[in-house]
Amino acid sequence: MFSFEAKFWNTIVPLLVNPGKVSRDYIDGKRQRYSNPFRFYLTVSILFFLIIGFTKTKEKYQNLAKESKADISDIIRKDSILSTNKEEKEIQLTQEKIDSIVQKLDKEMQQSFIPIPESTRKEVLEDVAKKAKDTSEVNDDDNNKVTFNFGGETRLDDFANFAKKYPDANIDVALDSLDYEKNFTNRFLFTKAKSLFEISKNEESTDQFFSQVLSYGSVALFIFLPFFTLFLKFFYIRRKYTYIDHLIFVFHIQTVFFMLFSIFLLLRISSLNPEIWVFAVLFLLYLSIAMKKFYQQGYLKTILKFLLLNLSYALVSSIGITLLLIISFVLF
Repeated sequence: MFSFEAKFWNTIVPLLVNPGKVSRDYIDGKRQRYSNPFRFYLTVSILFFLIIGFTKTKEKYQNLAKESKADISDIIRKDSILSTNKEEKEIQLTQEKIDSIVQKLDKEMQQSFIPIPESTRKEVLEDVAKKAKDTSEVNDDDNNKVTFNFGGETRLDDFANFAKKYPDANIDVALDSLDYEKNFTNRFLFTKAKSLFEISKNEESTDQFFSQVLSYGSVALFIFLPFFTLFLKFFYIRRKYTYIDHLIFVFHIQTVFFMLFSIFLLLRISSLNPEIWVFAVLFLLYLSIAMKKFYQQGYLKTILKFLLLNLSYALVSSIGITLLLIISFVLF
């Protein structure tokens, strides 16, 4: 990592404290003292994603350390309540039990000190039986209620609902039960619907999914930056900068982004709990100053292009993140 020798420190310090200087010097030919911008970006990005992984690991161990006897007793109490509720639902769903309740109530009414007319007694018993049955049906509907919706009665809805009810079912058995053709497309969609159910149900699966998104994201970002550079090329089309000049600037800016948020994560690891918006504002301020120094234009043009650049970045990023999530889900 430190094979850069003095170049590492000659790059990282001015890059942080003097926005735009390193990029400006580099395209002006003063390159000997600085690290290669692309290699330097890779080094800092690797450190950034390692710190993210370490942060998640630390949070898991902190959660383990916080668990106490009170937490365990609370879990046991909740489990007991859930078990009781489950037993109550099972009782309500049994017609024999409903009849037993009605018979017991009938006996108590017949033994009452106050005489109850026959017609009234039958009406009360019928009403109790009906309400008990309705309650059972409602509880049964709640128990089978699904939480997935892909736009209505689609294949994915059917697959997700089936996976929720029968999580261990074989794919071909599921497709037979749902009366779908057993081809590659249906098998693939059923597998993805089942994966979605696992992600929503299992915390470990959720962590694995977002770890995969993070892994793909680090690669996607490296591929995305050259495309994003085209916006700078367009915004400064009248300036005599080559595409590589713009790309050097973009890699330096992204490197600073990683460094700033690496500092944020390291402060969180040390339990200082800084506000993330402070680092976001610092980065935006850094970007505006760097654009002014690197492209050497007036304040008004720089501010206008700064706003257009961030708008373009937000638009392309939203599309990129959506595609990243879809690809990660398909490959999960």
